[in-house]
Parts: sequence; structure tokens; C-alpha cells
Amino acid sequence: MKVPSTCISTHSPAFNFILTHSIKSPITTMSSVAIVIYSRNGHVAKLAEAEKSGIESVGGQATIYQVAETLSEEIVAKTGAVKMDYPIIKANDLTKYDGILMGIPAYYGGLPAEIKAFWDSTGHLFAKGALWHKHGGAFIVNGSLGSGQEAAFYHLMSTYTHHGIIFVPLGYKHAFSQLTNIQEVHGGSPWGAGSLTVCPPFASVIIVRLRDEFAQSSDGSRQPSTLELELANIQGRTFYQAMTGVKESDE
Repeated sequence: MKVPSTCISTHSPAFNFILTHSIKSPITTMSSVAIVIYSRNGHVAKLAEAEKSGIESVGGQATIYQVAETLSEEIVAKTGAVKMDYPIIKANDLTKYDGILMGIPAYYGGLPAEIKAFWDSTGHLFAKGALWHKHGGAFIVNGSLGSGQEAAFYHLMSTYTHHGIIFVPLGYKHAFSQLTNIQEVHGGSPWGAGSLTVCPPFASVIIVRLRDEFAQSSDGSRQPSTLELELANIQGRTFYQAMTGVKESDE
């Protein structure tokens, strides 16, 4: 039997139950992404800016953070590191965001100590499940085509899995032509965008063809190319679309 609405007090448990289960509150806040990087020479930072632009191109918000340095200022100065102006992230900052994109330089196919130290500081979040079902992705800079980019993703996946973070890869759907481009040397994979900081010595045929762009020594002077920045932009855009359920185009 239908109960007249006048019989239910607006202060009663019955009214609160009906209100809670029949009215879905509209989403009034814009979804946001924390882009967390470690960038000593600026390569990862440039990719991060392209990722941020991709997110913003589909109406999202993103903030770029850097993890704290573990080396002393004296040692960092001797490495010739580029000073970054991004805020230093704290573990609790992650709880404010819907998605997390990590920008990582691969070290021996793994994560640098600075990235590892940051995630090691999130134990209290793990204990509470505070990052459960947030979305996560990554983009990785490495020295050459065979220097452990995918292995670095594997290392990150373990951390994401323990926190219950849903990994969103770049994939091929929106970046097939860019990822399969063999006319120029480039980083990136279906796992995520990326860049090569030195010219692979074993890619001699391509180097001869593109000598002016890629004939550089192993000093890290090569910066992300237009193609690599395009991949990062695509990843930022499609990561946000996957995270929010925004309709994707078939481009």
C-alpha cells in the first residue's frame, strides 16, 4: 500500500531512507589527477607538462608534484641537476585526487630510490585502504630501447596492486601510429608514454638517417621529441577519459 507523503515526517528515519535511496546527488566537483614525478635533468618534467595539457584538454584538472630528493644538496649539485619548482608531495596528498600518474626515470629497470622512498611512506594509507580503486598510470624515461622501461612498470605494478589502485595503460587504440612509428627513435609503449635520454648506439641505421636530431653522446642531452610529447599528451587525455567515463572519440 502506498503511504501518503504527508504521513512521513521529514525528520523520521523513513524519510531519510527514501531520500538517500531515491535521489542521486549530482557530481559538482571536477575530477583531478596528481602527476607525481622525479626529474633530475628535466626530461620527465617535460613529459609531465604534456600529460597535464592532455588532461586539461578534456576538462580535467591536474597538479604536478615532485617527490623529495634523497641525496644531499652537495651531491645533487655535482650531478648538474636542474632545479624543479614543483611542490614536494606528501603521502596524504594522494587522497585528494581521483587519479595518479607517476613520472619515473628507470634505474637499472627499476624505480629510483626517491620514488621508492615516497611509496614506502604511504604505509598508513595502505593500512586504511585510502587509495583503493583510485586510477593509476605512469610514463617512464630511460636511456635506451633496451634499458628496462617495461621492467620499471612491473615494479610499479606491485605497489599499485597492494594499494588496490586500478592501472590504466596507454594502450594502442589512440596511439597506434605513434607507437608503431619506426622512422624515428622514440620512447613510449602501450604501458605508457616515455622518452629516451640518450641515443641508442645499436640503432645505427636510424641514426645515420636522422643524424642531426639524434647523433648525441650519452650525456643525457637529448630532450623529449615532438613525437614523445604527443604520446604523453594522448596518455593524459585518455587516462582522464578512462578515469571519469568521459566518452572517448575514435580518433
